[in-house]
This record gives sequence, C-alpha cells and structure tokens, in this order.
Amino acid sequence: QLSLFRFTLKRPFSTSHSSVDSKEMKKFQLLAHKWWDEEGEYAALHSMNDIRVPFIRDTLLSMSSNYHPGNPLSGMKILDVGCGGGLLSEPLGRLGASVTGIDPVEDNIRTADQHKSFDPVLAKRIQYKCSSLEEIVEESMETFDVIVASEVVEHVADLETFIKCCSQVLKPEGSLFITTINKTQLSYVLGIVVAEKIMGIVPEGTHEWEKFVPPEELEHLLESNGFSVRTVNGMLYNPLSGSWGWMKSTSLNYALHAVKSGAWALSHTTDAPSETDIQQRSATAGTVP
Repeated sequence: QLSLFRFTLKRPFSTSHSSVDSKEMKKFQLLAHKWWDEEGEYAALHSMNDIRVPFIRDTLLSMSSNYHPGNPLSGMKILDVGCGGGLLSEPLGRLGASVTGIDPVEDNIRTADQHKSFDPVLAKRIQYKCSSLEEIVEESMETFDVIVASEVVEHVADLETFIKCCSQVLKPEGSLFITTINKTQLSYVLGIVVAEKIMGIVPEGTHEWEKFVPPEELEHLLESNGFSVRTVNGMLYNPLSGSWGWMKSTSLNYALHAVKSGAWALSHTTDAPSETDIQQRSATAGTVP
C-alpha cells in the first residue's frame, strides 16, 4: 500500500497540524480510481498478496492456540496503515479478521469503501478511515492485535515517530508486519530506473531512493522502541511472470515481522515460522484458504 504519512517531532499526535505531504497526496490522489485494476499501476501490489497474505496468516497462526477453520484470523483486530484502496485489507478480512484501514487520501478511502460494499461479509468486517496514524493514537491506545504497514515506511518522513505510534496502538505481545524496499545500489537500479522509468511497473515518481530503509536500520529502530524482531525475509518480483517469491537476499524488497515486548516475548523465542516454513505453507495454501 502506498502511504503518505508525514510526521513532526514536536507535535507527533496533533490533529490540528497536518502530517501529510500535499505533493505526495496529489500524486497518489490521481491514481486512486486505479487500485482495483489488476493489470494497471498497482498490478505488482495485487500479486504481492500471493506471498504477503500467507506470510501474515502463517506467522499469526504459529503464535496462536486458537484455530477457526475457514476463518483462521477470527477474533484478531488488525490495523492496515496506508491501506490505499484496500488491496491487503480485503484478504485479511476474508480470513476472519476485524480490519481497520487508514489512509490520508480521501479518494483512496472512498475507493476502498465502495469496493468492500460489494461483499456483505467484508462490509461488516472492515472499516476504513481517512486518517494518518498519528491522528488515531489517542483514541486507539493498545487497541490492535496486529499492524500491517505494507509498502509504507519508504514514504514516511520520520520513521522513529512512525514506529512509536505503531507501538502505542498495538497491544502488548502484538505483531507488526512491514514490507518495504532496501536502500542498496541494486534497489536503485531495479526499483527506480527499471521499475519506474523503463518498464513502468509502478508510476514514475512513486519512490525516492533516499527514503528506502535498510533492514538493519529498521531492526535497530524497532528494538530500541520495545519490539523484538522475529523474521526478516527477502522478496523478489519477477516482472516477466508478474509474480513475487521469497529469497535469502534482502538486497531488494523484504518482509519483516516484529513482536511488541510483553509476556509472550519473554517466554517464546522460536515460534515464528522460518522462511522455509513460510515458503512451504504458501506453496500449498495459496493466498486465501
């Protein structure tokens, strides 16, 4: 999901001061009606669901003793930060979760609301809000079991404030899932020059290489703000097949799972599935059971 969060250090939770970059907002506003075009500008995000949804599902199931056949994520409250048109919110809702999607672009929320309305089950399980993360902190302290921030942190101005906000709205022992792009020479060549300028896989100007986040930096920020990082897996997009897969190297894209410190974090240290486990489960399970 493409997100436009802009944070200020002095007043991180102010609702009277806008935290959103108006230039980025206009840029993504122009594409708001194209979220559900599987062959369009967001095609790569659609196909990313084939690996990010099983990654989230299997990790959460490995940490839970409750299993609900058909609705494996039943009872879980998930916050989808920078939800865009709802591309990740909807499959999580179909897995039984109660999902809140937030995005500062009003047209994105309008598109997401309209699309979920076609499915009565999703209409009940998902709610969308036109909001930045900082604006919901006070009303949502320790509210969510899970936060997903997929393709978001590379658009955030103050990453530490963003992580602190995530911690505040997440329950103790809650899970944070992040997918993003590493800051390497390879990611510049493939992520910006090839993907944006040559092949047009994503709209030109979507990313700024300077804002890409190395996994080491992200892990340090998370651990210094009360999270325990459990899994970091490399991801690779194949533009010829239009599909994503897992790989050992994190030199391009990567997915990370972290747990907010609490009783669970102290007593369980090896329950998160390995990359191999996730690959095997994803290969047999598909995106949604």
